[in-house]
Amino acid sequence: MAQIPRDSALDSTLSLLSEGYRFIPERCRRYRSDLFETRLMLRRAVCISGEEAARLFYDTGRFTRNGAMPQTTLRLLQDKGSVQTLDGEAHRVRKRMFLSLVAPEALRRMREVFAAQWRSAIPKWQDMGEAVLFPEAREILCRGVCAWAGLPLGDEEARQRTAEFGAMIDGAGSAGPRAWRGLLLRSKTERWARGVIDRVRAGDLKAPEGSAVQLIAAHRDADGSLLDRSTAAVELINLLRPTVAVDRYIVFAALALHEHPEFREQLASPAATDEDRERFVQEVRRFYPFFPFVGGRVTRGFTWKGHDFAEGAWVLLDLHGTNHDPRLWEEPETFRPDRFRAWNGSPFNFIPQGAGDVAKDHRCPGERLTIELVKEAVALLTGAMRYEVPEQDLTIDLSRVPAIPKSRFVIRNVRSA
Repeated sequence: MAQIPRDSALDSTLSLLSEGYRFIPERCRRYRSDLFETRLMLRRAVCISGEEAARLFYDTGRFTRNGAMPQTTLRLLQDKGSVQTLDGEAHRVRKRMFLSLVAPEALRRMREVFAAQWRSAIPKWQDMGEAVLFPEAREILCRGVCAWAGLPLGDEEARQRTAEFGAMIDGAGSAGPRAWRGLLLRSKTERWARGVIDRVRAGDLKAPEGSAVQLIAAHRDADGSLLDRSTAAVELINLLRPTVAVDRYIVFAALALHEHPEFREQLASPAATDEDRERFVQEVRRFYPFFPFVGGRVTRGFTWKGHDFAEGAWVLLDLHGTNHDPRLWEEPETFRPDRFRAWNGSPFNFIPQGAGDVAKDHRCPGERLTIELVKEAVALLTGAMRYEVPEQDLTIDLSRVPAIPKSRFVIRNVRSA
């Protein structure tokens, strides 16, 4: 077996927690290698980065997601039995259900619901004098996705569900109090979601035909069986929670508009097109940190770049570093939306929410929904309202996963355009 670079520390868990998004890409640069070996939580892991690594990692014949995430992260982000833990035909059938929920007409409806929620919040922000965009966007997304899914929420329940989804997302990249709080609040969400599934199946909750909650409650897996209530509840959460997580991209988009006023001016122009907004949003997703890496387990041994990957080996694919790889992106630390005019569309070099074919592989099925929602937010920020950005701490701590500007983006003197 060829020798690949090895991290010198006996265990690098503390380094991972302190370095966050920098952990894999900085070592790849240091070792001048697309792969290196380390120990995390006393377990051997191979970290890989780059377009070729992403292509390898999303070869469904070589990797499974089962056993590839720490139990806390799995519980907070996916949970047992979810679509991301399945392989083969079971994964394809469950994935088709999720893709049906984000068909073009469904995306259009979600954008409309989201925009209506946002516009209704503008007078409130105006009365507040000063508002923090991050929690405000989170609640708008929670209200919007629940209404779109067939579960409109009252004010108190909306605040409760927003807090629960937010805690899951915030705790997924940490060990300690943030993770414990996320697990505690997730248990409440699971009870609520199981109750929703029970009421839909019993006919006590009249979900609109074709709504997300109705489709999940009625879904049958590859073996023809109805999802058990716990798995159906997990998949309902796995639709709602990732949509709420778009709050970070919305804040990063607002930050980019603030730090690059030339793009704000361009996108505020009547001549701005949906394609202009899409390029801007894609650069937001490339440039700013979302989740740093994704894990897999080798299903059958193979050799890559001279290294023998044994069955069961734990492998981490670097998402953030691949999106900043200078071999793939000219001046990767510069925010340049126009780079997407000439982007080749590869599903392996631009991987903020995973790589590969969204229909066949484990790439996030909600990626298109993310793009559409952030485009709508950009249109609202540049066209539906005016606001000021006071002096604040907008630095992004890359050791914190998931990352967010320290001030959560404060706006003031909000008014309708």
